[in-house]
Amino acid sequence: MNWDDFSKWGARISDWAKGYHSNLRDRPVRSQVAPGDILNQLPASPPTQGGDMEDVFSDFESIVMPGITHWQHPRFFAYFPANATPPSMLADYLATVIAPQCMLWQTSPAATEMETRMLQWLRQSLGLADHFEGVIQDSASTATLAAVLTMRERSLDWKGNEEGLSGLETLRIYCSEEVHTSVDRAIWISGVGQNNLRRIPTHGALRSMQPDALEAAIKEDIAKGLKPAGIVACVGGTGTGGCDDISAVCDIAAKYDLYVHVDAAWAGAAMICPEFRTLWEGVDKADSVVFNPHKWLGMQFDCSAHFVKNPEDLVRTLAIKPEYLKTHGHDGIINYSEWSVPLGRRFRALKIWFVLRIYGVEGLQQMIRNHVSWAQELHSLLEAEDDFEIVTAPVLSLFTFRYAPEGVSDLDGLNQRLVDAINDDGRIYITQTRVKGALVIRFQVGQVDATREDVLLAFEVIKEISRNMT
Repeated sequence: MNWDDFSKWGARISDWAKGYHSNLRDRPVRSQVAPGDILNQLPASPPTQGGDMEDVFSDFESIVMPGITHWQHPRFFAYFPANATPPSMLADYLATVIAPQCMLWQTSPAATEMETRMLQWLRQSLGLADHFEGVIQDSASTATLAAVLTMRERSLDWKGNEEGLSGLETLRIYCSEEVHTSVDRAIWISGVGQNNLRRIPTHGALRSMQPDALEAAIKEDIAKGLKPAGIVACVGGTGTGGCDDISAVCDIAAKYDLYVHVDAAWAGAAMICPEFRTLWEGVDKADSVVFNPHKWLGMQFDCSAHFVKNPEDLVRTLAIKPEYLKTHGHDGIINYSEWSVPLGRRFRALKIWFVLRIYGVEGLQQMIRNHVSWAQELHSLLEAEDDFEIVTAPVLSLFTFRYAPEGVSDLDGLNQRLVDAINDDGRIYITQTRVKGALVIRFQVGQVDATREDVLLAFEVIKEISRNMT
């Protein structure tokens, strides 16, 4: 492909993208293919000779697109959003065209310095204290891993990386049952071990860690000769939106010199609205905080904002400085590869810059406020129906419910069949979760192009399909 071909196809794909997004409501949200349908259309061996782009694009439309679940669909109410606004797409397109490797300041000064400034912009937008400094990670999972590794090294007096964990103190880390499974994975990878992750009981409408139970667990472990290392608190748990009392958790941590990491992967974006910041009151006392602009701020996956109070601890945990990665003659520069698990880094700050300049903080605030309002409206409509039960009240734009008509003994089975039927129908996409062992339906509004009408249509779809089932 020469550059004339590239220009022609770039324009054609841009037009295709406009049509795709303009007509998304006409597509089923979830892919309707069966397992193996895509694989069986792909040759078992690669081509030996090059082909024509026209044929490649035709196959893209006929083979790939039927196997895509449309995360940008306005009626994607499952999981959490992975939003891609037009300015974010354009920024990523430019970053792809330039294709820099942004591991060091010298390998792309603009990427490093823009990352510094964009994290300052995000910090200000969230109302976080000035003592936090930020870095862009690929995901909240990576940020949480970095936090757990930092907890480990800090509690072991920085011996873990050099000596290994064998023969050192057994560490303990604490969280509630509401945290994301990325915490478990971080525990595995860090070498702390699953058995040393203590789950603390929750209470209240926000399903928060019980502070008394947390402190009792810490004291119990100390008495057994174990070494408490840190706490992972959550704001906006994946299943039901559970939020820990961050202030209380940090106060307990301070008594025992424990590191606190706050996982606000989804809900953190809503903190650009001051009225929602009560959900993480006390967050400025934490050691690190993560949220994903790629979830609810429209900044295109992957883009996770990781804020740390003491960057020196993170760098001491992760930095490796061979001669070929040193920048001589420039003291005090930041090399963000020393703040991350991967050495390689993409130019992610560019899309933050584009989105904030195009929409402004006020535009993003209005979008989030709309989503919260519409979710609460749907919650009220379902609550008024005699055969539906609200299981967990809305936390921002997320709540859970279940279909519970009289005379049905297997409500778990009924609700799973309802979820499957709704997703097979294709007009909306939802998921299930469990609350206190019971299977419930999980609903979340967060797609940037969603409208109130899309949410109200969800109400009609849920009613229609549920009642046709029974």
